[in-house]
Amino acid sequence: MDPLTLGLLVAIATVVVLFSGVSVAVGLLIVATLFLWIFDGPRALEALPELFYAELNSFALLSIPMFIIMGAAIASTRAGPDLYEALERWLTKVPGGLVVSNLGACALFAAMSGSSPATCAAIGKMGIPEMRRRGYPPEVAAGSIAAGGTLGILIPPSVTMIVYGIATETSIGRLFLAGVLPGILLTLLFIAWAIFDTWRRGAASAALVSARYSWRQRFEILPRVLPFLAIIAGVLYALYGGVATPSETAAVGAMLCILAAIVIYRMFSGRDLWVVLRDSTRESVMILFIIGAAGVFSFMLSSLVVTQSVAQYIAALDVNRWVLMAVINLFLLVAGFFLPPVAVILMSAPILLPIITAAGFDPYWFAVIVTINMEIGLITPPVGLNLYVINGIAPDITLRQILVGSMPFVGCMILAIILMCIFPGLATWLPEAVMGVAI
Repeated sequence: MDPLTLGLLVAIATVVVLFSGVSVAVGLLIVATLFLWIFDGPRALEALPELFYAELNSFALLSIPMFIIMGAAIASTRAGPDLYEALERWLTKVPGGLVVSNLGACALFAAMSGSSPATCAAIGKMGIPEMRRRGYPPEVAAGSIAAGGTLGILIPPSVTMIVYGIATETSIGRLFLAGVLPGILLTLLFIAWAIFDTWRRGAASAALVSARYSWRQRFEILPRVLPFLAIIAGVLYALYGGVATPSETAAVGAMLCILAAIVIYRMFSGRDLWVVLRDSTRESVMILFIIGAAGVFSFMLSSLVVTQSVAQYIAALDVNRWVLMAVINLFLLVAGFFLPPVAVILMSAPILLPIITAAGFDPYWFAVIVTINMEIGLITPPVGLNLYVINGIAPDITLRQILVGSMPFVGCMILAIILMCIFPGLATWLPEAVMGVAI
C-alpha cells in the first residue's frame, strides 16, 4: 500500500479510537499495535515493551514530575488567591483594573505552576465572584480567566516545553527562554484588550466600582507572595546560570515550594502533603504514559515509512514557505481542538520538525508557535479544557457565555502568532543572548 494512503488510514483510525472515549495513551497503543500486527506481522509486537521502556528511560524526564510537584504545592495553598489579591490592591485604579489584576495573577501563577487548569482554578475561585460582585459581565469575568489560564503552558517553567524538547531533542533551557518574551507579549495583549474593552463599554463601565486600599494594605500582603516569586526567579537563575541541569533545578524548586507552603501557609498536616503528592503523581503518570505510548506510535509510523513519506511529500511541494507555515498552523489549530497539548506535540513535532527546519524556520521559534496554537485549543470546543474548569468553578455561567468572553483573547493569540512571524526575534533573541547561537 502507498505510504501516504496508509498514513491516511492511520489518521482515520486514530481519530476513531480516540473519539471512542479511551484515554489518549491507550488509544495510541491500540492503533500502533493494530497496524504493526497487520503490516509487519506478529513478531513486530515483540519490540513494543522495549520501545515503551526506552522512551521513558531518560533522566531529562525527571523534570516533568518535579515541576508538577512544584506547581501542585503552590496550587494547594492560598498562593493563587493571595497573588490575585496583591495585584488587585496595586492595580485597582487602572481602567478595567480587576480584569488586569486577574490576567496578571494568571501570568504569574502560570509561571509558578506551569499548569493551565491549575491556574484557572486557583485564580478563578476568587477572581470570578469578585468581578461579578463589582458589576463585570459574567462573560468578561469567566472569559478573561479562561484565557489567562492558558499562559501556564507558555511562560516558563512549562511542562509543554519540556515535552517538546524531549520529542524533538532540542534544549529545554533554550525552549524556556524562547517562551519568555512571547509570554510577556501575550499577557500585554490580553491586558490591552481588557483595558480597551472597559473603555469601549463607556457608561456601563461606571458600574465597575473600585475598592480603595491604603498603602499599608498594599504592602502587608506582599510577604505572602514574594517568596514564591523568588523561588521561580531562583529556579530560572540556576537553570540559565549553569548552576544545575533542568532536572536538578526542578527537584530543588519542588522542595523549596513545599517548604514555602509549610512555612507561609502552615501546611503541617500529613494529609495536605499527601494530597500534593497524590495529585502530582496522577498528572505525572498520565503525561509519562502518553510519552511512552507516543514513542511506540512514532515507531509504527516510521516502520511503515509513513513519517518519511509525509515529510518528503510536504518538502516537495512547490509553495512559499509561509504558505507551508500557514497550513501547519491550521493543522495544529484543528488538532488542538480535539487533543490535549502533550498528545499533539508528541505526535506531530517529530514529523514537522524536519519540514520546518528544511524550510528555514528556527525550531525554538516553532516551539512557541506550536504552544500558542495549543493555548487556543484550551479555550475552544469541543475539548476546551479551561472552559470546563471555569464552568465547574462558576456553574451558573453557561459554557456559551464563557466561550463568548474568551473569543476576543483567541484573537489576541492569533495576533501574537502573526507578530511572531513578522518579528521572529521575539522568540530567538533571548536564547541567543543568554546561551549563544544554537549550532
